[in-house]
Amino acid sequence: MSRVLAVDLGGTKTAIGLVDETGQILEKRTMPAAESFEGTIRQISGWRSVAAAGAGVIVPGIYDPSTGKSWAPNLWGRDFHPLRAALEKELAAPVAIGSDRTGSVLAEQWLGAAKGLAHVVFVAVGTGIGVGIVADGRPLEGARGIAGAAGWMTLGGAWKPEYAACGGWETEAAGPAVARRAGMDSAEAVVAAARAGDARALQALQETADYLALGIAALIAMLDPEMVVLGGGFMQASDIMLERIRSQALCWTQPVAAKHVRIEKTALGADAGLLGAARLAWIGLGSNS
Repeated sequence: MSRVLAVDLGGTKTAIGLVDETGQILEKRTMPAAESFEGTIRQISGWRSVAAAGAGVIVPGIYDPSTGKSWAPNLWGRDFHPLRAALEKELAAPVAIGSDRTGSVLAEQWLGAAKGLAHVVFVAVGTGIGVGIVADGRPLEGARGIAGAAGWMTLGGAWKPEYAACGGWETEAAGPAVARRAGMDSAEAVVAAARAGDARALQALQETADYLALGIAALIAMLDPEMVVLGGGFMQASDIMLERIRSQALCWTQPVAAKHVRIEKTALGADAGLLGAARLAWIGLGSNS
């Protein structure tokens, strides 16, 4: 059977579809995110009668493979929930589960900017920062599914109380940071002002790009990827920031790695999460396509 069930659990929407081994989406439905863990399981179990070789599910948070439980505070509050057990009960097919960070990097490595590469880092920058990692062709998620929570990286300097909520790198380099520096309501407003030539907005974007570059430089030195892919809502400003990020990251990182790594913008659109979930399922089934 050459199709899998793919489930992208987002903070505001759920996307569910059928995807073949080439990445073609055969069928897709999108609906508002459920308001409870039980509601999410009902959304997915509505597809139990659909014939599929397996299922892949990505969550906006942590999936702990050692327990089968998931932590997704934007969906179900701050408790861990038994996601694997609930899905195995409802679906008559093997289930593979991972974080949305993992889904993003798998999609890029399968069909996007990093297609066919074995060592890839995906950096998602929006209201927060998350990192997906592929090493030797397989996702790297850590002992408890927390690998890639790179917003907590330290970049030097004194600790600030606001770092306790989401980490130093995220506080200094995500969308809210640029809004704070420019004294504006949102990152979107800063980007619009910068494109109109506002000097303060341009300066805020440059400073934030430098913070992003510091974290990316550290990731390159630690992981030695062939490519770093930048995505997330804040990367809509890549036309203003990308060259600055590239030059500063390559300046700061390990010099041999700097000669070989590429830093690119995502090549995938709104279906990236669904494709990442599908790829997770195919990997679980042993597919190398």
